[in-house]
Amino acid sequence: MGVLLVLGCTAGGVVVATRAGHQEPVLVLARAVTVGQVLSDRDLREENISVGSGLGCIPARARATVVGQPVAYSLPVETLLTKNLLGNAHIPPIGQAVAAVGLKAGQFPPGVQPGNRVTVVETSASGSANTTSSSSQAWDASVTDVRSDSTDQTTVISLQMAQEDARQLASAPTGQITVVLVHGGGQ
Repeated sequence: MGVLLVLGCTAGGVVVATRAGHQEPVLVLARAVTVGQVLSDRDLREENISVGSGLGCIPARARATVVGQPVAYSLPVETLLTKNLLGNAHIPPIGQAVAAVGLKAGQFPPGVQPGNRVTVVETSASGSANTTSSSSQAWDASVTDVRSDSTDQTTVISLQMAQEDARQLASAPTGQITVVLVHGGGQ
């Protein structure tokens, strides 16, 4: 949640900064990156903002020192780079954990991506010839990564959530998990 607040404030600051004062080129992400990814020259582009905006952006002239650095968070395209966004991974924060679930088409919405807010639902059904009962459990999470296997039959979604929720999710039976994109789903 803190990362989203930082990103929101940074984005708002860009709008204000570009409307006033002397402009200076700073570094902005040219494409989305995932936590721990080492930045390449292709990941960066320049954007002009007002000097003295107080945002702590990395100037474009420092590009050579940024290339080769890992990012501390998964970040969307057009994020203004600041020093606190670079370095060792800052997820999960204290009290949180990252759990991974392997899902097939139909178990998650197409287009789910890092930064999305989701609800993860585990449904277990049991029944006999005469009765059927089902129970479900649900947890709130943020998507930190989405990866498809080489055959595109399984997609692994990494989810940041409360530690105890992650433990429970990890013990859920394979094939009984569904991911639901929720309001405020990000990006």
